[in-house]
Amino acid sequence: MYFTDRGIEELASRRGEETVTLDWLAERLRDFVDLNPEFETPIERFATYLARLDDEDDDF
Repeated sequence: MYFTDRGIEELASRRGEETVTLDWLAERLRDFVDLNPEFETPIERFATYLARLDDEDDDF
């Protein structure tokens, strides 16, 4: 298990039953970057990854 899996596991256990929209997620990501600007690049990459999941031609 990667260290980051702890946060993912906590998210799943605490909020796994909730339903959210992508607009809600985008707002939370913006809020996070506003509070933690040093994470702008990884969040941008993560958002791009999610946006392009169905694009077969894009390499991550």
